[in-house]
Order: sequence, then structure tokens, then C-alpha cells
Amino acid sequence: MTTLKLTQIGNSVGLILPKELLARLKLEKGDTVFVTEAAHGVNLSPYNPSLDEELALGREFMHDYRDTFHQLAK
Repeated sequence: MTTLKLTQIGNSVGLILPKELLARLKLEKGDTVFVTEAAHGVNLSPYNPSLDEELALGREFMHDYRDTFHQLAK
């Protein structure tokens, strides 16, 4: 478990993420982080949770039109 402390950054409050946590999350300066609600708190992730839904819709579309895509691939 990693404990983080809130700190004053200008007129805002922020978290300083240790180097080890940044490496574990594969994050770099300027990256976007997504916070989602979880059963016992929140999850912090570099992956957009709505992307899964978008990918599922894309896969469904490709499945529905697989014959058309097959013809286009010729």
C-alpha cells in the first residue's frame, strides 16, 4: 500500500505520485489519469473506462458487417 499526502500546488490541491507508482501505472508527466468509483473507494488508472464500451460497439459493428468488410478487403 502506498500512502499519498495532499499538498498545495498554486491555488489548487494535488497529489505527488512517487516515481515507483508512476512506473507501475506507466504514467509520465502530462498523461491523463482516470478516476472511477469502486466498491471501497476509487480506482486510479491511465485507461479510459469508456473506451471498453466504444471498442465493444466497434466489434459489434464489424461483426454485423463482416461480409462487407470481407468484400472490401479483396
